[in-house]
Amino acid sequence: MKDSEFQKPSLNKLRSFKRQIISVSQEELIRTEYLQPENQFPLVVKPNIDEMNLACWAQNNKQFIEAQLLKHGGILFRNFNLKGLIEFEEFIRAVSGELMAYSYRSTPRTPVRGKIYTSTEYTATRSIPLHNEMSYSDNWPLKIFFYCLQPAEKGGETPLANSQKVFEQITPKIRNHFQQKKVMYVRNYGDELDISWQNVFQTTNKSEVENYCRGANIEVEWKDKDRLRTYQICQSIATHPTTRQLLWFNQAHLFHISSLEPDVREILLTRFKEKDLPRNAYYGDGSPIENSVLEEIRNVYQQEAVMFTWKEGDILLLDNMLIAHGRMPFSGTRKVFVGMTEPFSSEGV
Repeated sequence: MKDSEFQKPSLNKLRSFKRQIISVSQEELIRTEYLQPENQFPLVVKPNIDEMNLACWAQNNKQFIEAQLLKHGGILFRNFNLKGLIEFEEFIRAVSGELMAYSYRSTPRTPVRGKIYTSTEYTATRSIPLHNEMSYSDNWPLKIFFYCLQPAEKGGETPLANSQKVFEQITPKIRNHFQQKKVMYVRNYGDELDISWQNVFQTTNKSEVENYCRGANIEVEWKDKDRLRTYQICQSIATHPTTRQLLWFNQAHLFHISSLEPDVREILLTRFKEKDLPRNAYYGDGSPIENSVLEEIRNVYQQEAVMFTWKEGDILLLDNMLIAHGRMPFSGTRKVFVGMTEPFSSEGV
């Protein structure tokens, strides 16, 4: 498959190893294909020229990238021989401008260069369910970029799922119920079983936490021993700002206590009252979400999942609203980094 309609690069921005001007036709610069013929995402883009500067090419082909991203939801840039995080950051800026800070965090991550972070630092033996980044909040990135410096020795694949198809496959009665009530996320910080509020809000100042929460419509409750509980009601379904598609866009299935492995769940329920669990999810009115409902949602995600296996040097660009992502268990060292751009608010949907 080739699509050169939007490919209009300036050839003097493309370099060989000796930084010479490359004399090729526009159609020969890249080629496109699919990882799996039956699935049209992610679109795979590969270079036809050795040592092509991906950031320069992207700068001259923003229209092509944007159009293909809206069409397919995700683009995998493969075999571009990226030389580390500096070039990854240059590519992100060429495609989408300034990077976002990872604020109001849900998972532990370490900054490695500016606003580029490690991917979620979660136990390698556990999977991370499919989700849209920061859909537990009323602010999220429209674009998310992943860069694989080192794939895992075994496992560590990234499942992907189309958020519109997930929405369509969920029983209409369940969709309508969520759309009416939304989702309430309850989080308890400071019990050493989840990340601390100081990490989540990137401050040790309680006043700064309260100011952030006030602006984000998060209810704050300080407990004893410097612990914090928050409540936030967020969207369950969102409309994409460009395509206008209705999308399943929340993390109820991930935050809910039932998402944990049975052994972990048993330990938490033995140690804590329900209201004191590190995190949990309810309908927006505070009523419990039925286990059968959560089971259906998880089953739909599993049915819609497309498995993506990393190769060294891969860059995966996702429209964060159109495509959900996750992570499979792995062994060995896995180095995947993340950058996010284009902050967006639920007020826009």
